[in-house]
Amino acid sequence: MHPDKSNRSGAQNASTLLAAVNAYADANGGGEGYFPVPNAGLHVIRAFRPMDNHYVYRPSLCITLQGGKEILIGDETLSYGPMQCLVIGLDLPACGRIVAASPDEPFVGITVEFDVGLMRDILEKLDMPVVAPANPVRSMFVTDVDGALADCVLRMVRLTETPKAMPILFPGLMREFYYWLLSGPDASNLWRQAVPDTYLERIGRAIHLLRQNFSKTLRVERLAEASNMSLSSFHQHFKALTAMSPLQFQKQLRLLEARRLLTAEGVHVAEAAHQVGYESASQFSREYSRMFGNPPKHDAMSSKVALA
Repeated sequence: MHPDKSNRSGAQNASTLLAAVNAYADANGGGEGYFPVPNAGLHVIRAFRPMDNHYVYRPSLCITLQGGKEILIGDETLSYGPMQCLVIGLDLPACGRIVAASPDEPFVGITVEFDVGLMRDILEKLDMPVVAPANPVRSMFVTDVDGALADCVLRMVRLTETPKAMPILFPGLMREFYYWLLSGPDASNLWRQAVPDTYLERIGRAIHLLRQNFSKTLRVERLAEASNMSLSSFHQHFKALTAMSPLQFQKQLRLLEARRLLTAEGVHVAEAAHQVGYESASQFSREYSRMFGNPPKHDAMSSKVALA
């Protein structure tokens, strides 16, 4: 295809997908916020102003359609704009920062959660040698979204207009979605999601253990054992894949849960600190303020005012 025609086609696909996602948000309450597609693993987000969102990202593909976004993971920042996506391979506590958004030109994005079982099924049927990267590399990266993959996501969104067809046709579109992902330019990085017993899967076991026991004191040796790795290898690969140490990872899980307790359940600051595993209230307040920009008392009071 001629480069000019290719560029025009890509721009048309982008505008068509943006229109379809906006139409879905408008049909499901409108305004800004999160708009999940029931039983589909799809989530639309629309924001009229820059904002920070701290939460645990699930393995997924997060596409920006309009505006700009950054994700802060550990000590790293990844940026992605229109028709780019962030690929997340592990459960990761992070700050998603919308940096370009306004009422006239809101941030619009869509997330597709990964189904590892389905990815493995598609990978087994691909007629190509599958060799996942052996060296430890980040479990998150930014890449472009265009061509067949963008068209597939467009048809997934448009299918929501016919609810009766969703349970019949959507599974086929998800299989197509994984085919384009696993055979595209970033295939080797994405294979790590599906190939059994990679370092990604092993570190994922440790993360599962951390998430189940984040408020307790966990010996790093136990995490390494859960990953079936030596202690030195575990430290190396955990940091390489997540951009943080196991202790930093646990700290972020604790602080995220503490913020939820303060803002969603109205728990007192001292009780929230205790519930998530802090013995020192002053240490809790310092680390909370460093992560969220406000002391815990501020967020607790803001929540009470909002409820009142």
